[in-house]
Amino acid sequence: MALNKKGSRRITVDGIEYRWRIRRKPSYTQGLCWTPLTYAVEAASGSEPGTTLIVTSDQVHPSSWVGAEAVPIRPAHVAASIREARDRGWKPTKAGAPLQLDRSAEFIALP
Repeated sequence: MALNKKGSRRITVDGIEYRWRIRRKPSYTQGLCWTPLTYAVEAASGSEPGTTLIVTSDQVHPSSWVGAEAVPIRPAHVAASIREARDRGWKPTKAGAPLQLDRSAEFIALP
């Protein structure tokens, strides 16, 4: 599965270029702040799509419907997620199923 280039941002981590993207509209559960924000990362180079990394953050979606205060996902957070996923065996240029990385330990859902 390849990321849509429109709306994605580029980041270079340890000399390798990646693209990452946050879903523009929240899912139903993200809109109600029941589940945290997720974003996708993939290698930016190569003609064939590789494995996508799906990161579950500990933040609410910035477009949530209940007006919860959102902290932006910064490039440093994305870079740390990429490094952690690579340490866990993520191969961004190899084809395969998406890798799920859960970093939501401190997320508190709103009732």
